[in-house]
Amino acid sequence: MAKTTETGSAAAAKKRARSAAEIEELTSALTQRRDELQAEYDQTLSEITELQRERFTDSAGDDQADTGTKTFEREQEITLANNLLERITQVERAIERLGEGNYGYCERCGNAIPVERLAAFPSATLCVSCKQLEERR
Repeated sequence: MAKTTETGSAAAAKKRARSAAEIEELTSALTQRRDELQAEYDQTLSEITELQRERFTDSAGDDQADTGTKTFEREQEITLANNLLERITQVERAIERLGEGNYGYCERCGNAIPVERLAAFPSATLCVSCKQLEERR
């Protein structure tokens, strides 16, 4: 019995092929998620601006505790904004990977990322095993 084998790259190319409808659906879902995150980011920037405004207009009679509280609130908002910006970047990268034909496959080992992981975290770039290895470092 002759056994036919494909080269690794040919098998990978076959495995990674997605239909146009599937790509369109994924692109739409990722774009919608990016837009949601962008709206949340814009809202957070508005809140930071408002906190800054309040800090300059209402700080005349503040004691150290009030000043500290305002600074802490502003720093929390800035951290939230930075996290949102990072998530937006991750989703944009996922959209790029989809266009390149690499979406849904681990950037480190090339194995498929489980559908459940992609459903929970659509911009995942690592499979569960590789992500666990990364987190152990």
